[in-house]
Amino acid sequence: MPAETDPIRIAMTDQDAAVEARRIIADFATSYRDQSPVPRYGDSPPVAQPGIPPMTVRTTEVTRAIMFSSLATVPPGLIAVAVMVASEHADPTVIGMICAAPAAIAVPILALARLVRRAGESTPAEIHNHYDGPVYQDQRHINSRTSGVWANTKNQQ
Repeated sequence: MPAETDPIRIAMTDQDAAVEARRIIADFATSYRDQSPVPRYGDSPPVAQPGIPPMTVRTTEVTRAIMFSSLATVPPGLIAVAVMVASEHADPTVIGMICAAPAAIAVPILALARLVRRAGESTPAEIHNHYDGPVYQDQRHINSRTSGVWANTKNQQ
């Protein structure tokens, strides 16, 4: 379009155009991201921080129990090592066996306890139905298959 017929160029001078350009750039730069610091407290939900990922309450409890039980194995091991050093019969192999003994005993016990707990969870629940009067039970099995980009579902009996 020629400069004489362009309505924007006719209405604005070069100085007005420069001011408008600065205003547009300033609006774009400030509206894109708020750089002000976030308050330390408020109603906003928690945000995952870098580092250790967030855990459930049960996972946190199990982790704490493992940490505290592992700390409980330190004093007996240190006492055994101190006795061996004091008696001048300290052998690196024996010291290593003493330090590894609590873990070597605890790991199979914990694995067995977990296996027993999982076995109890895997048994099907007993269902007792008590009916009074004529009852019709429909025991059909439906095989459902969903596939494709547009999720075409086909149910077959």
